Amino acid sequence: MRVRPAAPADLPVLQDIEAAAGEPFRALGMAAVADDAPPPLAVLERYRSAGRAWVAETVRGAPPVAYLLHDPVDGAAHVEQVSVHPDAARLGIGRALIDQLAGRAAGDGLTALTLTTFADVPWNAPYYTRLGFRVLAENELTDGLREIRRAETAHGLDRWPRVCMRRALPSPLRRR
Repeated sequence: MRVRPAAPADLPVLQDIEAAAGEPFRALGMAAVADDAPPPLAVLERYRSAGRAWVAETVRGAPPVAYLLHDPVDGAAHVEQVSVHPDAARLGIGRALIDQLAGRAAGDGLTALTLTTFADVPWNAPYYTRLGFRVLAENELTDGLREIRRAETAHGLDRWPRVCMRRALPSPLRRR
């Protein structure tokens, strides 16, 4: 498996991955999540051109099977989206993408990774807890995370419990 920056030709594939990754939500009674449209190509291109879109491929040169988008939010690298095609689930690909981001973010001097996710979906908050994230209390939220949560609420995602999570990164001084 290889993680690499997304290329322009990957972007339609990322939309396909997103659509396929949404389907398992249907079995949890979350059809609105399953039916949510993937990010538009213009949005994916903004992430790609900013160097904030990565893909994972199982075989070098094969189409991607997963992707991660991230934003800088209040001194942390915020995982905006990480999606793995169901055919490639449970192979450690999501973990590899997040670990790649963690390494890069720590090298850039950032203190943490953050994300927002569904609290009760097995491949969401429980999964991220296994990857070293912890749920943030309301008083721990930064202004940027509060703004992200407001946007999610406006999009209708609060029909199901959601949480903000954080994974501390080692400081460059402690790694020496």
